[in-house]
Amino acid sequence: MATGDPLDLDARRRAWVLAATATAAFGATIMATGVNVVLPTLVAELGAPFATIQWVVLGYLLATIALVPVLGRLGDVWGKSRLFLAGHAFYGAGSLLCAMAPDAATLIAFRAVQGIGSAALTALGLAILTDAFPAHRRGRALGVHGAVISTGIVLGPSLGGLVADLASWRWVFVGGVLISLVGAALAWRTLPRYPRGRAERFDALGAALSFAALASLSLALTVGQVAGFGSPGILAAFAASGALAAAFVAVERRVAAPVVDPRAFRDPALSIGLLSGLTTFVSISGVIFLMPFYLGGVLGYPPSRIGLLMAVVPVVLVVMAPLAGAASDRFGPRPVTVVGMALLMLGYLAVGTLGTDTTPLGYVLRFLPVGLGMGVFQTPNNAAVMGAARRGASGVTGGLLTLTRFFGQVVGTVVLGSLWAARSVARAGAAAGTDAAALPAAAQVAGLHDVVAVIRVLIALGLVLVVVDWLRGRAAPPERPLPVASRPAGR
Repeated sequence: MATGDPLDLDARRRAWVLAATATAAFGATIMATGVNVVLPTLVAELGAPFATIQWVVLGYLLATIALVPVLGRLGDVWGKSRLFLAGHAFYGAGSLLCAMAPDAATLIAFRAVQGIGSAALTALGLAILTDAFPAHRRGRALGVHGAVISTGIVLGPSLGGLVADLASWRWVFVGGVLISLVGAALAWRTLPRYPRGRAERFDALGAALSFAALASLSLALTVGQVAGFGSPGILAAFAASGALAAAFVAVERRVAAPVVDPRAFRDPALSIGLLSGLTTFVSISGVIFLMPFYLGGVLGYPPSRIGLLMAVVPVVLVVMAPLAGAASDRFGPRPVTVVGMALLMLGYLAVGTLGTDTTPLGYVLRFLPVGLGMGVFQTPNNAAVMGAARRGASGVTGGLLTLTRFFGQVVGTVVLGSLWAARSVARAGAAAGTDAAALPAAAQVAGLHDVVAVIRVLIALGLVLVVVDWLRGRAAPPERPLPVASRPAGR
């Protein structure tokens, strides 16, 4: 098994590296979830329709998705610590510009700048953390990192709403500036210098094709939800994405230093880890998107109760991620991922029994195994994928792992959301194009059950994959640390 780019750091230095990368992850997460809360405020204050304001979220996601593999590879070639600091610069500058944006169009443009910073921070943070910790301690580190991300998910909506109520929506973005300043200072003082290897040319053509293919696909998925997936423009975008992806693969097979080496996917630890992780992110993103419609539209709960009930999964994640990381270090990552995926299957079997009269306790009990499953699965799966990184490619591997999370969010929200709307309309026998949220509660719940049935198929696929990989008995060889300068980056 490949070992990435191990660094010879002492325990104290590794702890500071964990603090620096976790701070960046926390800032990116809390800002992303906090901004979602102020979207209705932006509609009112900027005088733009919701169809425009939703691009405040989509612009950020599209920039991140399209750039994570490219920036991950750039980190491998130019230096991860250096590009990580540049990510803070982009994120902080984007946050400040968002806070001063005079109109919706400008705000959307500056959110894309934030997305560039997010792509660098999330992809390279995982890579640096993987390089800093040896395999037998990596699970605990990634567990703490995952717990910090989950904490940001929990706190983002409440803090964003509180700041917007006490001051204004602009101060939500100012918070991003402050977090980025703290994170940049911490990174400047603690991140290691990487030993210089042989110089490699950056594959600019492959990077351009990768960016264009991912951007086209993401754009088709997001815009298609409104314009219709059968419209000529959306079909053209899907076709362009496929053609660009084919060209990207052809180029990567021929260049000496590709952005993404196709041969890396021959390692089951990498390919199975990415694919099984994608199934979980698609599933949980679709369910999280639909739950406000169910809790509010079907059960009639107010926003405050909806927020509390939906906090079940991320709160359980905060608790379970470090424990799963410790278990991964002791037993190996794949047995733990099997347990996590099995818990997810149990959870989605329970979620499929939600009804029109489900109590709050019933909701919590159904989602508890979902939170447990995500918490148990995610950390060891991240450890398995990052442990499979080839020497000199931990940055791009971190980018691919980050891509599964963000792309899973888009696919889960768009595809499963559209499926719910279509199935709810069909269950009600209503005319095509009817607003699903206005349908009778029974039809909405029936549509939700159809969506959960699809999710069960995805999770079953993921479970089969991780069981097969576990039975193959693949174990990583001992890592051989490389010497590294004791001075922190930038000094």
